[in-house]
Amino acid sequence: MYLPPCHRLDDRAALFDLIDAHPLGTWVCRSAEGLIANHIPFVLDRGAGPNGTLLGHVARANTVWHTWDAAATSVVTFLGPQAYITPGWYPGKAEHGRVVPTWNYAAAHVHGVARVIEDGERLLDLLDRLTRAQEAGRPAPWRVADAPAGFIQRLVRGIVGIEIPIDQIEGRLKASQDEAPADRQGSVDGLRARGNGADHAMADLVERALRTHP
Repeated sequence: MYLPPCHRLDDRAALFDLIDAHPLGTWVCRSAEGLIANHIPFVLDRGAGPNGTLLGHVARANTVWHTWDAAATSVVTFLGPQAYITPGWYPGKAEHGRVVPTWNYAAAHVHGVARVIEDGERLLDLLDRLTRAQEAGRPAPWRVADAPAGFIQRLVRGIVGIEIPIDQIEGRLKASQDEAPADRQGSVDGLRARGNGADHAMADLVERALRTHP
């Protein structure tokens, strides 16, 4: 990933938090026919292996699990908050006009060699962990055990688990760090005024970057 120094995000805890908050990853791996991309919800096990491990699953009918190059490194990308930034929010537009639009975002790229999980007990554990992560906070969280055991067993036979021990993780936080301070504040105000959830999340990131890297 292209990483200008001012956008580089090296805080592993912050990158792990991004993955937890935005767990739908784009998994890209190599096969004899070329690159294969799949969109998969992952659960991050921070304590598995020296750098953590991603766990997910694909349909058994998805040929990726037996056609990828098992020795090659895969990459999984996670996209956090993102927002279009209009120069109309910049005081610099009126002062000198030398402003252009941009797009802010937070992203994490995870690299590692993927492995297949076919053991039934491990697959059940994987599904339970993924479900618990997504159901957390609900008044009455759904559990895998809530469904009939035979029904779950049939579904488990139709999936294949994927685990990716993390060899490398890199992150980019593009939050207007290379703009003038007044223009950065203008972006915060404009994002909050525009008002959707993604805009508020990006406003928080721009504001935090403005405090820590003025």
